Amino acid sequence: MEKSSNQAWLARSQAAVWHPCTQMQHHTDAASPAHLPLVPIARGSGAWLYDFDGKRYLDGISSWWTNLFGHANPRINAALRDQLETLEHVMLAGFTHQPVVELSERLSALTGGALGHAFYASDGASATEIALKMSFHYWRNVGRPEKAEFLCLAGSYHGETVGALAVTDVAIFKDAYAPLVRHAAHVLPSPDFRLAEPGETPADVARRAAAGLADWLEKNGERTAALIVEPLVQGAAGMAMYDPEYLRLARQLCDQHEVHLICDEIAVGCGRTGTFFAHEQADIRPDLMCLSKGISGGYLPLSIVLCSDTLYNAFLDDSVARAFLHSHSYTGNPLACRAALATLDIFEQDDVLTANRDKSARIGAALAPLLDHPQVKHLRLRGMIAAFDVATADPHFSRKFYRAALEREALLRPIGNTVYLMPPYIVSDEEIAHLGRVIRDALNDALA
Repeated sequence: MEKSSNQAWLARSQAAVWHPCTQMQHHTDAASPAHLPLVPIARGSGAWLYDFDGKRYLDGISSWWTNLFGHANPRINAALRDQLETLEHVMLAGFTHQPVVELSERLSALTGGALGHAFYASDGASATEIALKMSFHYWRNVGRPEKAEFLCLAGSYHGETVGALAVTDVAIFKDAYAPLVRHAAHVLPSPDFRLAEPGETPADVARRAAAGLADWLEKNGERTAALIVEPLVQGAAGMAMYDPEYLRLARQLCDQHEVHLICDEIAVGCGRTGTFFAHEQADIRPDLMCLSKGISGGYLPLSIVLCSDTLYNAFLDDSVARAFLHSHSYTGNPLACRAALATLDIFEQDDVLTANRDKSARIGAALAPLLDHPQVKHLRLRGMIAAFDVATADPHFSRKFYRAALEREALLRPIGNTVYLMPPYIVSDEEIAHLGRVIRDALNDALA
């Protein structure tokens, strides 16, 4: 690869690349308070990213919540090298291969066999679309075509493709495309425990929100195909956390009204909340589950929809019209599946979930001094996700914080006024302490 300076790569990128989730003008005007520095990355190692001039940044958000075991992980690298010598890709329509079979079996086993079949795509939004289409088509196949509407939580985020936007309730992603988007209902109130009334516990908030869901389904359950939720943590809503009681009651209500429960575990699965799947903390299983991001260890685009055998069996018929004909060219790519298998191996061999409980406590301790900060609200922790809200009216707070963190060797990207921490699982005690110091100093800089 060509060696060059940061400035050379910045100029080439700005001339040729349209970056995601970005107002590109913010990359060019360094004098603007909305300036968003474009950071060229030459390599990664462990929890660190390095630019072309040798400066490093501790990846405090796991490269958009994907990287679990560090950049250039030796064990995942070795698995991919081995797979490259065997099979790089073959279409999954009419063919199969060892990595996709083994990955499907292992994921089903992690659900205790409750979700027996796996369907593959490349990204989280695609998984959402697949789950919605499966639910819709299931009800048609079983003679219930009136069950064709979808329900999601207030503040939900399930992707930005047109179908996924229907069940996304974040205006900045959705409003411009409103004429393209299918209507879905957003149930209120939210189970977000930041909305607690005086004297309420998080479980009380969950029960109050579930009462709203019960009322909605009582009136609309006959027309509802599925409820889709982000279990325990709603990411784009500002790491909105809620009690598992909501999931337990939602499962009961979905059963009562014959509504599918779709768990979007794209961001919260693979150990992020303390259990391998977040919904396990409510002692339930969904009818459909979406996985992506961390499932490949942050290496390759991969998403998966796991479904119950009841749902799968409704598509079995001589009629092709009753089949699920959704497809992607790279469905079940062997390299991506092999990366996922290596990721699952690390979970098993290193007892990652147990180790993460200790790391979670250390993250909590590193952020504890913020409890005394007058502008910090709702400091919260769920597994390997920590967050707090900042009381400020400055519309440029998030960018100021981001720039201040980069100056201190950390990648931290707030969601509006919510600062969050979601590091790779291999982060050390020293690196956790570094992130704690950076957050405190960057906060003071951004508010100054």
